[in-house]
Amino acid sequence: MATRSSSASKKAAAKKKSSSKKGFKIGQHIVYPAHGVGKVTGIEQEVIAGFDIEVYVVAFEQDKMTLRVPTAKASTSGMRALSNENVLKDAFTTLKGRARIKRTMWSRRAQEYEAKINSGDLILVSEVVRDLHRGETQPEQSYSERQLYECALDRMVREVAAIKSADRGEALDEILETLTKARTRQAAKAAKESENDNSEQDDEAAA
Repeated sequence: MATRSSSASKKAAAKKKSSSKKGFKIGQHIVYPAHGVGKVTGIEQEVIAGFDIEVYVVAFEQDKMTLRVPTAKASTSGMRALSNENVLKDAFTTLKGRARIKRTMWSRRAQEYEAKINSGDLILVSEVVRDLHRGETQPEQSYSERQLYECALDRMVREVAAIKSADRGEALDEILETLTKARTRQAAKAAKESENDNSEQDDEAAA
């Protein structure tokens, strides 16, 4: 009985010690490449194939899913802390840029977009949102484009909301407003440039 008690005490001490190691803390929001934003709900010891393995228990509330990530492999798995303010600023700057659509087959572009979404990189995710966003005056997206766009948008919304401690609705509104203003500004600039070109052509014709 004393042996069991001693063993339990050692395990409790080991758990407490491991939990205080430098890394992710219980209650911390993280980003896991394949699933987006989750929350560390525990740091536990599990016996796998006869070995004691320490794992982060990560809950993805919206997806109703729990993931167990070995602490020793967290960094190599791509699991990371939320982006800082500078990265967040760069992500919104990316949204304001012009969409960059490669002239390649859609199947290839779709693979590239999917890779960016699953990279866990907020900047790359914002590129997909920017490139696949469609304004009211633009052609509608295909089904597959819409799926990728919504996936990228959801990933970005979740991280922005977590960084700003805001709700998802507020984060979504900010992202869509940024995209809409950028498209309106770009359209106005293009119209002005077209008007100037036409004016120059008229002057040349008159001359």
